Amino acid sequence: MNKQCKDIDQFRQAEIEASIRNILIAIGEDPNREGLKETPKRVARMYLNEIFSAVPKPNEELISEFGKTFSEEDTEGAEKFGDMIIVRDIPFFSTCEHHLVPFLGKAHVGYIPKDKVIGLSKIARLVEAIAKRPQLQERITKDVAECIMQMLDPHGVYVVIEAEHLCMAMRGVKKPGSSTVTSAAHGAFRTDQATRAEFLELIRKR
Repeated sequence: MNKQCKDIDQFRQAEIEASIRNILIAIGEDPNREGLKETPKRVARMYLNEIFSAVPKPNEELISEFGKTFSEEDTEGAEKFGDMIIVRDIPFFSTCEHHLVPFLGKAHVGYIPKDKVIGLSKIARLVEAIAKRPQLQERITKDVAECIMQMLDPHGVYVVIEAEHLCMAMRGVKKPGSSTVTSAAHGAFRTDQATRAEFLELIRKR
């Protein structure tokens, strides 16, 4: 890490620490009491290194980062691509941009390759990376589908996400256990009802 990047990270860390300390004071807490002394520092590290770590990265950078693919020629002994590939039940955590409280759930990602495939773990890592921002579930769903389309140019992509939002469970309507389902379809999954139905049947099977 060069000095400029290190200086930026230290600045961001200090700014978040000061902001969390001010929030604690504003809600009537004492940030100097034993249980809260290290809280601003812990929250700043968590924001920067974990739950908001993808904020500085545009989707184009994520595509470049995860976009190493295996072409048909590079896959020794493989039959011609064309069958559906699904990575199901990918757990993820994100943070609602409206109230900055968590939402969590599972993503199901399927695509029909044309002449390129991607490592299965990279699909899970892509979901995780896109979720590490203040987010909307609808945007995560759309961005995952669009990134895979750009990386692989497949015959089609289908992404379905199911999640529970703590902003609905802890506040507002206070309905814990309710879930939200979003989907994004491209290519064959949008135009071919049988293909779409096959995907939905496969992600429902347990």
